[in-house]
Amino acid sequence: MTKRILALITVILVIAGFAAIAAAEPLIPTLSIGVGKASKPGDVSSVLQIFFLMTVLSLAPGLMMMTTSFTRIVVVLSFLRHAIGTQQAPPNQIIVALSLFLTFFVMTPVWNQVNSQAIQPYRAAQITQEEALKRAQVPMRKFMLSQTREKDLALFLNLSKMPRPRNADDIPTLTLVPAFMISELRTAFQIGFLIFIPFLVVDMVVASVLMSMGMMMLPPAMISLPFKILLFVLVDGWGLVIGSLIKSFG
Repeated sequence: MTKRILALITVILVIAGFAAIAAAEPLIPTLSIGVGKASKPGDVSSVLQIFFLMTVLSLAPGLMMMTTSFTRIVVVLSFLRHAIGTQQAPPNQIIVALSLFLTFFVMTPVWNQVNSQAIQPYRAAQITQEEALKRAQVPMRKFMLSQTREKDLALFLNLSKMPRPRNADDIPTLTLVPAFMISELRTAFQIGFLIFIPFLVVDMVVASVLMSMGMMMLPPAMISLPFKILLFVLVDGWGLVIGSLIKSFG
């Protein structure tokens, strides 16, 4: 009987505690957004800057894939997985995460130049926003031009029906970006072809051995997969592939 009374008292105290918490004023601050009339031109400018910032943030993943080394890295790693023959090892999340951090590693010198030449002077109110954007484009354009083939640039210049540029500064950024992406895909496919060759040799050897032994019904891919994984581990495949990828941007 005493235990039941103690249990009942405990339940009542717990309920009373929750009721007190619900009745108390919330400690989380509230945020209200409204639409009103602008009293001065600066208010309109601030609103436009906020909308521009939100637009840039929504397009940030696409901009990163289009103007950095991410495309080449993620395509090569995808080729590597298909060449080995593993279906979901490593999974897509690991490939994207590794490509992302390798992109940070490759692009860090470029982003440091953007920070020192554009962001920091703009934060110190030494230059205007338009000047900061112009300065930020210089290191990014230099990186993209160093990785873009002249043939791809000529293709998009001809498609846009623009006159022949006198120098690299006359090439519009909207023309440079797709040419850069095409060049990155071409380089990634070249590296992927070289990655496929040793694993293809292993598949052919295993298939020939199985055929000579009369094992027609045994899938060669099931037998060759452990040998390809062993070969990749013995030659330090991850180090070779990642090292070759990083050096390809030099």
